[in-house]
Amino acid sequence: MKSYFQEIEKKLKKNIQSESLEIIDNSYLHKSHKSFSPDKFHLHLKIKSSYLSSISKINAHKLIMNILKDDLKDKIHALEISIEQ
Repeated sequence: MKSYFQEIEKKLKKNIQSESLEIIDNSYLHKSHKSFSPDKFHLHLKIKSSYLSSISKINAHKLIMNILKDDLKDKIHALEISIEQ
């Protein structure tokens, strides 16, 4: 699991200039949900990026979602994104 999060971090850092990036696994909070699958993660991405802060929130989210599009199909069920300046 840890190596998978490192893989996500590598993809994001390769495509987005950022000062810091943190990936938090919140999957355990959703175990009681009807659609919960242990094969898919509920993640919270905290990213500090001057670049993302300089574009609209929608475009920043679209960029992140596009970078992680394959992961969102197969391994990520939910992605919360927090962008800091």
